[in-house]
Amino acid sequence: MPAFKFEAVEETGRLVQGVLEADSERHARQLVRERGLSPLMTQAVLVQDKTSGAVFFRRRLSLTDLMLCTRQLANLIGARLPMEQSLAALVEQTEKAAAREVWASVRSRVTAGATLASAMAEHPREFDQVYRALIAAGEDSGNLPEVLMRLADYLETRGALKAKVVAAFTYPAVVSIIAMLIVIGLMTYVVPQIVGVFMSTKQQLPLLTQLLVGLSGFLRSWGWLVLVFGVLLIWLVRRALRQPFLKARWHARLLMLPVAGPLVRALETERFASTLAILVSGGVPLLRALEAAQKTIYNRALYARVLQAITRVREGASLSRALQATSSEASSAKFPTVLIHLIASGEQTGTLSEMLRRAADIQSRELERRTLMLSALLEPALIVAMGGLVLLIVLAVLMPIIEINSLVK
Repeated sequence: MPAFKFEAVEETGRLVQGVLEADSERHARQLVRERGLSPLMTQAVLVQDKTSGAVFFRRRLSLTDLMLCTRQLANLIGARLPMEQSLAALVEQTEKAAAREVWASVRSRVTAGATLASAMAEHPREFDQVYRALIAAGEDSGNLPEVLMRLADYLETRGALKAKVVAAFTYPAVVSIIAMLIVIGLMTYVVPQIVGVFMSTKQQLPLLTQLLVGLSGFLRSWGWLVLVFGVLLIWLVRRALRQPFLKARWHARLLMLPVAGPLVRALETERFASTLAILVSGGVPLLRALEAAQKTIYNRALYARVLQAITRVREGASLSRALQATSSEASSAKFPTVLIHLIASGEQTGTLSEMLRRAADIQSRELERRTLMLSALLEPALIVAMGGLVLLIVLAVLMPIIEINSLVK
């Protein structure tokens, strides 16, 4: 049964919004009237058109919303409520209109006879491949509440890690923007007015002052051109990186950088290991889990390594040996040794999912440590750089004054 979102007015004049299921839009308006409301608008909740690839329903669930709804759905199904009633309760209890519409559409598909995973496949922007694979594994094994709870924990951990990384780089980014604005303001407004006084006296200005005056004049006259050139350069670089060959070369080079390389490797390894752990623990076959976890890797060099490992696993090799074989090649695209050792230990003891979670925790702590260290190094570096720029501007302004004082004496 399709879902409809509506807007209606109570007798008191208060506006009411919600989502309901009906056979048609006319039926939806009738159901609204039966609730004692006066309908203003009823509209079908549209999903992705798979034939055209166009997305009509464009609002996405945030990571926090998805985590809360997943945990709530796990509790409802764990209380032995039927799937249809659990989804109906979730729709009623969800506060945000976008989330209500998504879950109402999912409930409509489930009521029509679809599985929960296939119903979620109608919303690939909200439920990615890993999420749907876990839901399908939970439905196949009959252990959906536990899988949903693990999935909620996974989303919560990923959101917390993302928040820590963003928070660590927020202060340096704000300082950099403020420093640039201050320098631009000094160069385009303050410096010309002060130095203009010395130039009117036809005094021979020091070299540093002359350079500052020239740079200030260039920024005032051609600053817009620098901005346009910068935007064009960023656009060209992003367009070039869309080419698979160039993107793979850049990602491989990125892993070789002294600071960014270990940071990127830790991030990709944590994402791969945590995703693979929750898929394996949810009962997904190893090859299918590897193919799903591979899609969470953004770095194309590491992505290619996992693809090679999948080929070796399909031929009969163990996961640890497959990853070890790809890591032994002369390349910067290697997974950390601790990941391979823990996977080998998990395969020998039958605790692969537990070892993968432990590897993900290690890489998460490593990522957090490197992020905090980089943030701690950036803060004083930015302050020193800002102080150095201001010092050069002050010296360029004071040097003519000092020369005039020496001449007077």
